Amino acid sequence: MVAFAVIISVMMVITGSLNTICAKWADSIKADGVPFNHPFLQATCMFFGEFLCLVVFFLVFGYKRYVWNRANIQGENGSITEITTEEKPTLPPFNPFLFFPPALCDILGTSIMYIGLNLTTASSFQMLRGAVIIFTGLLSVGMLNAQIKPFKWFGMLFVMLGLVIVGVTDIYYDSNPLDDKNAIITGNLLIVMAQIIVAIQMVYEQKYLTKYDVPALFAVGLEGLFGMITLSILMVPFYYIHVPKTFSTNPEGRLEDVFYAWQEIKEEPTIALALLGTVISIAFFNFAGVSVTKELSATTRMVLDSIRTLVIWVVSIPLFGEEFIAIQLSGFAMLILGTLIYNDVLIGPWFRRNILPNLSSHATCARFWLCVCGGDSELIEYNQDDQEHLLEA
Repeated sequence: MVAFAVIISVMMVITGSLNTICAKWADSIKADGVPFNHPFLQATCMFFGEFLCLVVFFLVFGYKRYVWNRANIQGENGSITEITTEEKPTLPPFNPFLFFPPALCDILGTSIMYIGLNLTTASSFQMLRGAVIIFTGLLSVGMLNAQIKPFKWFGMLFVMLGLVIVGVTDIYYDSNPLDDKNAIITGNLLIVMAQIIVAIQMVYEQKYLTKYDVPALFAVGLEGLFGMITLSILMVPFYYIHVPKTFSTNPEGRLEDVFYAWQEIKEEPTIALALLGTVISIAFFNFAGVSVTKELSATTRMVLDSIRTLVIWVVSIPLFGEEFIAIQLSGFAMLILGTLIYNDVLIGPWFRRNILPNLSSHATCARFWLCVCGGDSELIEYNQDDQEHLLEA
């Protein structure tokens, strides 16, 4: 079990990193001197990768049904002669079209993010995606009537500071005269705006889908199926929509042109390899993510996702010629610290375990830090008569 946990953890970091790197790699390849710029086609490839999770789910489900049927053999008169204590594997009763709204959010959010990725760096793309924590927290209050504890607000503040540092340094320290700073600003803003849509998707799934106890791999596969079909249909009107050169390198300025993309792939077959990498990496990433959540914890998955951001940043500097900006280290640190505080991972538990007990003689101070680092001030019982304070982390 320890070996399996290590394997799926490493798989999640590697495949998650490869997903962003392959997408940026495809964007950097030039066919006949023109960079490959097809965000909607790349999004379709991503949805196809998610759809493969549905294929895997039904293969596993079919195998479990086969094993159950073999273990429960019926006699000549229909009586069961051998039976196991396990229940027969069945699909949860739910309407599959419940996954259509989150699939639409996924289409819109992913497409916008891929447009932004074309305009900015892979490392900034991955870091700015951390903004989803802020919007998820705010939408949870409005849509789910959730009460956000003080330490989560504290975490969101650090994330916001990290995003500002990453976004501003991207513009201020860009020394390449060929770069369009307005395009970089637009790309960064698009990525942050896309996180609002991603947050809506996450809140929707939390509100409407968790009550049906749908297996995560099944849910991802269904969203991939709906997303792939819907985006493939939308390719038709996208062909006739013309946009500025900032958003399209197509000679005719089309929003999406799969025919032109096919010509580019034939001229530069490495583009097909990058797109294949996107498909395979997203499929294995979802499988690894689901396995990490199931076998370890959701907080472990969040920590591994932070490591993935660091890997993408380190690899992008030599691979895509990104400029190393030392001050972005502080922005990255803010993002990681905010994410850990928000999810009550490492920082909060360590502080409650090692620092708070030493504040037992200062009840007011202890209440404040307990709120900031996770927990409720009501957990501290203060007795004015005997000056004893009880702290429970």
